[in-house]
Amino acid sequence: MKNLFYVLFLLFAFHFSSAQNSNYSTLLIPENLKETANSVVRNQSIIITISSQKSMTTKTLKVVTVLNKYGLNNIDAVEYYDKSSKVKSIEVTIYNSFGKEIKKIKRKDFIDQSVANGFTIYSDDRKLFLDYTPTEYPFTAVYESETETSNTAFIRPWYPIDDAFESVEKSSYTINCLTNLGFKYKENNFENRTIKKTETDNSILFSVENLLAEKPEDNSPSFQKIVPYVLFGLEKFNLEGVEGSAKTWKDFGEWMYTSLLKDTEELSDETKNKIKLLVANETDEIKKAQIIYQYVQDKTRYVSIQLGIGGWKPMLAKDVDKLGYGDCKALSNYTRVLLKSVGIESFYTIIYGDNSKRGIDENFVSMQGNHAILTIQNNNKNYFLECTSQIKPFGFEGDFTDDRNALLIKPDRGEIIKTSELNNKTNSQISKGNYTLSSDGTITCAVQIKSKGIQYDNVYEIEGKSNEIIDNHYKTHFNWINNLKLEKSKFLNNKQTVEFVEEISFSAVNYASDNGGMILFPINVFNQSNTIPQRYRNRKNPFEVNRGFFDEEEIEINLPLDYVINAKPDATSIDEKFGTYKTEIIILTENKILYKRSFLLKNGIYDKTEYENYRKFREQIAKADNSKIVLTKKT
Repeated sequence: MKNLFYVLFLLFAFHFSSAQNSNYSTLLIPENLKETANSVVRNQSIIITISSQKSMTTKTLKVVTVLNKYGLNNIDAVEYYDKSSKVKSIEVTIYNSFGKEIKKIKRKDFIDQSVANGFTIYSDDRKLFLDYTPTEYPFTAVYESETETSNTAFIRPWYPIDDAFESVEKSSYTINCLTNLGFKYKENNFENRTIKKTETDNSILFSVENLLAEKPEDNSPSFQKIVPYVLFGLEKFNLEGVEGSAKTWKDFGEWMYTSLLKDTEELSDETKNKIKLLVANETDEIKKAQIIYQYVQDKTRYVSIQLGIGGWKPMLAKDVDKLGYGDCKALSNYTRVLLKSVGIESFYTIIYGDNSKRGIDENFVSMQGNHAILTIQNNNKNYFLECTSQIKPFGFEGDFTDDRNALLIKPDRGEIIKTSELNNKTNSQISKGNYTLSSDGTITCAVQIKSKGIQYDNVYEIEGKSNEIIDNHYKTHFNWINNLKLEKSKFLNNKQTVEFVEEISFSAVNYASDNGGMILFPINVFNQSNTIPQRYRNRKNPFEVNRGFFDEEEIEINLPLDYVINAKPDATSIDEKFGTYKTEIIILTENKILYKRSFLLKNGIYDKTEYENYRKFREQIAKADNSKIVLTKKT
């Protein structure tokens, strides 16, 4: 009987231990890796094998412990595929906090869907992704996948830290590659990081351990400027069956033009004659280009097309002309071909489109960018055209493509150029207006606001919107004013000078408060800067003012006739390296005053040691913008 009991005990113990993986117990995670973390990468291994110019496989293992609901998206269990790529295997195993397996998720349980969005009409891109609802926290997910593709133009970069609030216990990245393909890589942000590298003739291994979670800080530079990462590429690659060369930007640009653009330029004689007639009375090249740009805006609309090589090669110009739509590649190329038909040279341009100013890395020749625009070079000036917009002014970029490196594609070469910089006083907002304060606390306001640069970009699209959208816009814009009632709005969009003029009037009851017979109200009605950056005891990162601006206001204020000024704010003058701020209150008559304000914020990247000074700078401005006038009733 004792022997039977002993055998049963051993069987139970074996079953219990086999159902657990002690390595995945959350108790084994070092405490410092849990601090400020929503998830911890226990082990990540990426192994890429490039066996030919047309063959690349990727094996991924990611073991991640999710500590709370905010870390759920950090599992990153997703793979993309199309006609040139396939997912050979994919699965996730879930373990509880003790390392006991509680669920196995096979490929059939993943969601398989198109990546097309509302603007996409043709796409063969699809994705497999995990949609898992946990029953408890913390838990550990073990994600494993294998993919293969014939496209070697894009090699997955290594980001050992790829999510905020995620620490890393162990991460490694291996590439095995034939030596004759011109394999290359570029390390970024490795300073003050202990990252190991092992390199042979045909392979490279990067590995790292014990990286603490990156906690986002106010005004930090973009994630890509902070975290370590490595870019990889080939000098000889394949893109959807087209062999390419990326040894120099000259070679790469020539390949792009020859392989992706050259055979797209056909137009019908009817269209050519129409365009020639359209600009027949104009001799200035840029004015001709403006006419053609407006023609494209009126004729076409943006849709996304992601079919095979069409994900990178523009549609034929004649097809865009016939159908009246295209994506950024197609519309930029179509505009280029129309300009060419009347003798105006322009250049297809590859760029990263986002508001973080991410640019093409000029020191790493490779397939980069996610957007296409058009460049006209005239009299030593570059004009950058956003061809997907039906309303953007000619040559105006906005914050989607401004101030960054781009790749200009010419028939015989590629060139790195920088787009226009919109900063500081270029981004102006000039306001002139008045308001009247009634003794019951109601204000009646009228103001004209002129915006240029990025401030133009922030507001010009309001023109043509519904009354409801316009009303909500101003309630949000003047969020410090309760009970705002918009009375009138009128807009003038001058596309030649790229200036947007708003003429608005509104009222608000109870703007001023009665305090024992005294009336108090913030004098700055039209433009309060109430943003105060967060205070940090030990800031880790530098900080960045991505785009500067200049605001100026001159406001006439009519006070109730039966009240007099009891107290008013002093004039303010702040001058720091980050910018300047000034206010002045001029008494015109007993019941009329003039409020003048100017605020210049300078763009730049600043050391973390200067952050507290910057925070105090913004705090002083917020305080001054909310300063109040006190009125008392006449006796």
